[in-house]
Amino acid sequence: MSGHSLAARLPPDAWRISRIIRERKGKRSDMVERELEHFNLGQICRSGQCFRMERETGVSGSGAKEPVSGGSWYTDNVAGMSYPGSLEHDCPNPDDGIYRILAGYRSLRVEQQGSRFRFSCSEEDMEAFWAGYFDLDRDYGAFMSRINPRDSYLLHAAGAGSGIRILRQDLWEMIVSFLISQQNNIVRIRRCIRNLCETYGERIEDPEGRVYYAFPLPQALAGLEEDALKACNLGYRSRYVVRAARSVVSGELDLGAVRQMPYRKAREELLKLFGVGEKVADCICLFSLHHLEAFPVDTHISQALAAHYKRGFPHRRYKDIQGVLQQYMFYYEVEGSGGG
Repeated sequence: MSGHSLAARLPPDAWRISRIIRERKGKRSDMVERELEHFNLGQICRSGQCFRMERETGVSGSGAKEPVSGGSWYTDNVAGMSYPGSLEHDCPNPDDGIYRILAGYRSLRVEQQGSRFRFSCSEEDMEAFWAGYFDLDRDYGAFMSRINPRDSYLLHAAGAGSGIRILRQDLWEMIVSFLISQQNNIVRIRRCIRNLCETYGERIEDPEGRVYYAFPLPQALAGLEEDALKACNLGYRSRYVVRAARSVVSGELDLGAVRQMPYRKAREELLKLFGVGEKVADCICLFSLHHLEAFPVDTHISQALAAHYKRGFPHRRYKDIQGVLQQYMFYYEVEGSGGG
């Protein structure tokens, strides 16, 4: 698959993004080191909220070589690569390693060793974008301290996923990602999104000479036939994505306005999109708009609620942090022992 030039299809205001992409090419990487609590890229990667974050093939904390699930986003990924003067850690964590994160047109490489992290960006980029993206300024320990000490299930779930943070991701990217996620598994969702980016996104070279693709803008998809994205393995979801793109381009859905709306209003607006149901709307509200009161209910959460909260989840007790607890529950059901 090859990336298409943006020149022929972008309106004037979209040229700013294209210009930024060109300016970033060839720019030398800086490094930012941080020591962080309640932050684990492996757990976030597996939490079902982000589909363009992957662990690189390389050496894990135990010394074993690790494959990247779903294939690399990069055309020339090299096994075993590490930074000069890589972080050293005396107590290896199975999630230690190097991760690649793509967000819109941005790319970031992060080395994780226990609670120590090295981000391949400048301090300016860290403060302007990535710290907010990872929600690093929020105290997740305070969220966990609010859990009812008699709720052993939720305590165990929070313990299992204590490194999860709710990412602040791009609204358009989350609309498309969670439309694709319906009746799908994480590996296949990643593959679909990768195909979409490689076919309709801008081709970019990072400072190390690696090629990746920006997430396609609505203008790149709005003019397609409704079945065109079946070629990217989207299946019936192709028409959902194309119609969503048309809604954005026509102004029927104003992304800027939705970003400013409170949770209930934003959810109501998203439900107007063809193919968006309650779970998808809540996922978008939580993982893009950062409405932490959103509580997406899928099969795994339904099973957890039936097993542990027969009278319903105590939303009132956990007002404004339900979405964080939902992520602990989801991770525990999928990755921990919550599912039995």
